[in-house]
Amino acid sequence: MPAGRLRVLYVGGLGRSGSTLIERLLGQVPGACAVGELVHLWERGVTEDERCGCGEPFSQCPFWELVGKAAFGGWDEIDVSRVGALRAQVDRNRFIPALARGHLRPGTRELLAEYTSYYARVYAAVAGVSGCDLVVDSSKHASLAFCLARQSGIDLRVLHLVRDPRAVAYSWGKQVRRPDTDRPSYMTRYSPATAAMQWNIQNGAFGLLSRTGVAVMRLRYEDFTAEPERALRRVAGFAGLPDRDSYPFLTAGGTSVSARLDGGHSVSGNPMRFTTGEVPIRSDEQWRTRMPRAQQRAVTALTWPLMAGYGYLGARS
Repeated sequence: MPAGRLRVLYVGGLGRSGSTLIERLLGQVPGACAVGELVHLWERGVTEDERCGCGEPFSQCPFWELVGKAAFGGWDEIDVSRVGALRAQVDRNRFIPALARGHLRPGTRELLAEYTSYYARVYAAVAGVSGCDLVVDSSKHASLAFCLARQSGIDLRVLHLVRDPRAVAYSWGKQVRRPDTDRPSYMTRYSPATAAMQWNIQNGAFGLLSRTGVAVMRLRYEDFTAEPERALRRVAGFAGLPDRDSYPFLTAGGTSVSARLDGGHSVSGNPMRFTTGEVPIRSDEQWRTRMPRAQQRAVTALTWPLMAGYGYLGARS
């Protein structure tokens, strides 16, 4: 890796695919610092002061206070509205084709460089404060991954996480409260058709990213839950972490595996980012019995080309 480039493992894919659990497990590995979905840092953390994964409001978390000072001299020294304006101009799905081709106008290149410089500074500060060589960002959005691929100060490695679209669509239909704030707040919900469309867009985009020279590793969530240690070892190696004899935070009992999770400093993500202690690792198959058959068939019809490519049209489908 060229001197000065920071190693970042970006967990990508559509939400409700298990990214928070995998990110947290990676954060248990020495040398890796998992920070949740940094794409939401500016609004949910800096502006709205939602809770860090440690339970403290963002402004009162000692870890993020140090990161802000190291990156910008303090969070009050940056114009969050400027970050939002830059995002609107370069970090959207509609810009992915141009980013993939590299056909950017000079003005757009400057905006992109400015936008990604904010992330580069945060990544460097996280590494410095934590003492870790690898930063794990589970922002998931394909458009941000394409943007970060243009940031020369980052050694970007992308974990493309895939889950059966029927399981994903079923999960997006649930009403889930966000414990990130004291005011009533719920996670976004999608209809099965919208979830299927988003699944196609995000996963198709990461397939395109892998053809642009960016290091991309695909992992099916179902394969991870079937053999957690093997999958974690593969991901850690891909991310450049040293090989280890074992992962003591993983415990096998019969046919099941659980993980012992310590607290962390994820800035945003699934509510399970607040969970500590023993957590079972298993594939949630509720969709098979609780999702109406008509919805299952509709999602399959809308996503079958990629489903087939990922091996989801087998005997149990």
